[in-house]
Formats: sequence, C-alpha cells, structure tokens
Amino acid sequence: MGADEDREHKVIVPPISIKDEIVETANPFRQLLVIEEDPFRNYRDKSAGERAKLALFYVFPILDWGSKYNFQAQFFGDVVAGLTIASLAVPQDLGYAGLANLPPINGLYSSFLPPIVYAILGTSRHIAIGPVAVVSLLLGELLVDYYDPVNQANEYLNLAITATFFAGIYQLAMGIFRLGFIIEFLSHAAIVGFMSGAAITIALQQLKGLLGYKNFTQDTDIVSVLSYVFKNTSQFNWKAFVVGFSVLVFLVTLRFLAWYFAKKKPLGTVFFYANCLGPFLAVVIVTLAVWGAKANKAIPCVKEMPKGLASLGSLKRLQLTGKDAGSAAVVGLIAGLVALTEASAIARTFASLEGYHVDGNKEMVALGAMNIVGSFSSSYVTTGSFSRSAVNYNAGGSTMLTNIVMSLVVLVTLLWITPVFQYLPSAVLSAIIIVAVLGLIDIPAAIKTFKTDKLDFLILLGTFLGILFDSVETGLLVGVSLGTLKLIIQVTRPPLSTLGLVPGTGVYRNIKQYDGAIVEEGVFVLRVDGPVYFPNANYIREKSLSLIEEHDFSHDVKITHFILDFTPVPDIDSSGTTSIEELHSILSKNNVQLGISNPSKMVLRKLAVSGVLDTLGEEWLFLTANEAVKSCRSFRASVKDV
Repeated sequence: MGADEDREHKVIVPPISIKDEIVETANPFRQLLVIEEDPFRNYRDKSAGERAKLALFYVFPILDWGSKYNFQAQFFGDVVAGLTIASLAVPQDLGYAGLANLPPINGLYSSFLPPIVYAILGTSRHIAIGPVAVVSLLLGELLVDYYDPVNQANEYLNLAITATFFAGIYQLAMGIFRLGFIIEFLSHAAIVGFMSGAAITIALQQLKGLLGYKNFTQDTDIVSVLSYVFKNTSQFNWKAFVVGFSVLVFLVTLRFLAWYFAKKKPLGTVFFYANCLGPFLAVVIVTLAVWGAKANKAIPCVKEMPKGLASLGSLKRLQLTGKDAGSAAVVGLIAGLVALTEASAIARTFASLEGYHVDGNKEMVALGAMNIVGSFSSSYVTTGSFSRSAVNYNAGGSTMLTNIVMSLVVLVTLLWITPVFQYLPSAVLSAIIIVAVLGLIDIPAAIKTFKTDKLDFLILLGTFLGILFDSVETGLLVGVSLGTLKLIIQVTRPPLSTLGLVPGTGVYRNIKQYDGAIVEEGVFVLRVDGPVYFPNANYIREKSLSLIEEHDFSHDVKITHFILDFTPVPDIDSSGTTSIEELHSILSKNNVQLGISNPSKMVLRKLAVSGVLDTLGEEWLFLTANEAVKSCRSFRASVKDV
C-alpha cells in the first residue's frame, strides 16, 4: 500500500517548454519594472491619429484633465485654493531658503517655474509644489561639507543649483526606467521617524531668528544647538524675541481655533481660512509696523532682495565638470531620493482620499523635469509640501491649476514686492517655520507603529534619535540600514509553522494560533511561509531537521513522515531544490519519508527539472496537507498490519 491510497486528488506536474522557461525567468524583472499587465491596451485597435492623441495625453497629463475641465464647477475653487497656498508659500519659501543656507530670493524662484512644470507633467490633483523644510535642511547640511555659505556664498550657490540639476536627472531617469522601487527601502516607519526628527531639528535651528542671534552654530544636533544658545546669551535681542514670540502665539492660536471649530459651520470655514492666511497676515502686519517705525536696524531682518527676474537664469552656475560635479552628484542623489519619497507619500495620500490613480513613474518624470528646469532658473530642490498640499485639498483645489495660480502670485511678488521684505524680521519667518513643521511630528503614527510592529518602531526610533543627536544624514543612514537589516532577517529566516488539523474541518493551521488543532501521531506538517532560495534554503533544511529531533526527543512516537506544506511558497531556486534533495536524503537514511503538499506551478516545474521529483517520487506530492496526512496515516496503518 503506497501513498496513493485514500488520495482524493493527484498532483499533475505541468509540461515544461522552452517558452515557459523564458517567460518565467523574465517575469521577476518584468514585475520589477512594470506593474500593469498590458500597458499598451488603450492603444490597441485605434487609428494613428487617436494613438497620437493618447500618447500626447499620456506624456502631458494637463491635456487630459484640461480637456475635461469644468470651468463653472472647478475654477473658483482652484483659484481660491491657489491664492491660499500662495499666501503660505511666499513666507515659507523665504524661511526654507534660510534652512538651506541660500538667499531668500532662491526660495521664491523655487516656487515659480517648478510648480508650472509639474502642473503640465504630474498626475496628482492636489499636491502643492515648492521648497519644503526637510529637504531644505538636508540640502543645507550636505552642502556645508563642501563650501562655507557665508565666506564662499557664490560657490555654495553654484553647488546647490548643480545638485538640484543632478537630483532632477536621477528622478527623471528613475521614472523613465521605472526604478521607483528604490525609494521603498526607506520604510514608512523610517519616514515617520525621519520627519519627526527633522521637524525638531528645524525648530531648533529657528532659535537663531526667534532669539535675534546674529551668529549661530553650524551643527544641527540638539546638544550642540542648545549648548550654543545658552553659552551665547549675550546675542539675545529682546525686541526680535517679542516680535517672533507674538507671531508664534498668534499662529498657534489660529491653528488651535481651526482645529477646535473644524466641524462647526460657519466658524469652521472662517477659522480654516484664517489659519491658512495667518502667516501672510503676520508678514504684512509686522512688515508694515517695522517699516513705519524704521526698526529694521534694531531687529534682524531679511536681507534686501533684487526686484524682478534679472537673476533668474542660472545656466552659467551649473558645475558639470571638475570636483564640484562629483560633489553635486552625491548631494543631488540623496536630496533627490528624499524629495521623491516625500512627494510620493503626499500624492498617494490624496489620491486614496479622492479615489483616483497616481502613476508613480510619471510622477518621477514630472518631479525630475521640474527640478532640471528649476536648476536653470535659480531654484533648489523642490518637491511636494505636506502642509500646503493639505491646505490645497481643504481649500477646494481639484486640479493642478492651483499650482499655476500660486506660481503667478509668486511671479507678482518677484516683480514688485521683494524690496519690501527688507523690513520683514527674521523672527517672523522663524515663527512661521516652527508652526509649519509641528505638523511633521506624527505621534499617533509612532504609537500605531509601536503597537503594530516592534521592529518597525525600533527603525522609527533609531532614525529619530540619529537625526536628533547627530545629523539628518546619520538619521537617514540608520533608517535605511535598520530597514535593510530587517529585510535581510525576514528573507534569511522565513516563518516556519507547525500545522495541525482544526477539529471539524479538513483545514490545517498553525498550532500556535489554533490551540485545539490536532497533530497526527508520527506525522509532522511544516508550512514554509515564503520563497525557498539561496538566502534561506540551508536554514529551512537545518530547522526542519532540528524540529524533528526536538519532537522525537520529547515524544514516545517517532516521526515517520515529514510534510512540507508549500502553499505560501511562490518560487524556489537551485539552492532551494538542492536543499530539499539533501533534506530528503538525510530523512530517508533515518527512516523518515518526505512529502510536499500544494506546490505552485513554478515550484513543481523546478522540482521536476532539477530531478528532485524523480528522487522523491510523484506519489509523495499532495494537493493539500489534509490529503498528505491521510495518505501517511494509511501508510503507517499498512506497515503495522504487516
């Protein structure tokens, strides 16, 4: 009596062809680069003219949404949202440029052309483009390793613009060659820790403006910053502090009122717009007050900026040869990846809220193109802003027209308003930035991560502490390293579950999850939860032998049949097949029969061509773990009868 007795189904080994082998070999690479099963389905059975139109709409999404634009229903909301985010963008751009150690004018330039380029090429309907705090801080930290932003200001600016060019090139290339999976190595937990740590670091940097200090430490870790602040109290400017602290209280109060009355109409709407316009109002009121009192000498203010677009062009600043090219390429890579990660997260968030699809590869192309154009127009690395995108969404924006409106407002500012900013106290910008970055500290997400996955929380905490006590680069390195280590652990040590029969069913499940699951005497069923390949093949073999040894040591009835349940195993490689063959050989010498249940089509083929099935015998292949145990039971009974 063999293993085929009492078998309800026979596992059929599929035929093997060269074509199938080629397709299966190429499939992982296709899945890596292409998500859609048939990306050209919309072009089939279309005339040449229709194909050309679809191609244009694909490359330039503005033609798609523009052709469907409902002027009556959407225009007013888009204009209001565009004006609202512009009121946030102008003061934030001035402050964020300071985080990157760049002139304020470059912050405004970064919200001029890049948002228009994104509006033409991007697929998100709600993302607001411009400089952001985290990327500005990161760029500033990276660039100071090469040039002093004060004594070598020209070289520093050249390097920043060149790094922006390279960031755009990387982003564009990743989109064209569909390499977006690279940014997935920065996990959600690392991003939460990164944003929170960066937010606190940014807030600490604003103590310079808030306290009226004229000089400040270049270090960004919390110990160095606080130490410098307390050791240099002689720089304290009480007038700047009063102005900055008053604006801080004003903005925090508006934010609280907007939150408190959020669901109470019409006050909720009133305070929402008041909160959005708060930074703009603070800038206008304080600037007028300082101008009227001629107090710009007594309080540190923004440096005088050129009016117009005379300094917009920056092609001559690109350093594409020499040592600066290599330095810019490194800085651009890091800043570009972080910018891409932030923009992707924002685009996906609002797309899920509104139920539309964002094309990740087209997003990378759009972000890359806008940063390349930005490097030609005195901009530094731009991306999507969390705070402005949220305002854009809540203010009623529904298309990328909002970014175009914002850009036009920035253009008006550049042409006629910039000379006024020499009366704008730096303390006001510091207060605006502190309030803006408060939203990046996501305590609920940290708590949720702790409850969900302790390893993820360690990644979050490591990233956060790395930034807080050393630098942004260290935090990034810690986050990526810990995330990669977790991935290596999961790949090399896949979960292995001992299965038992759930009473009243024919289903086998993990005995640790189902306390009443019944384990068949003399039969051990082990489920492998993942692919079997070179990083884990030896572990699976050795762990299997160890489990059998442990069982036999603690039970009177020895194992005679060992079943590997391959239900969750999508693939196996040559190391895996070799390991299974070795396991079978060892078990056979110890009078234990190996069986395999529910192998996939791909696994079956590889077991067949590698010769494992010839050694094992097709009669020891089973459709389910239940059928495998039934056959083993019959086999054991037949042996006893003999």
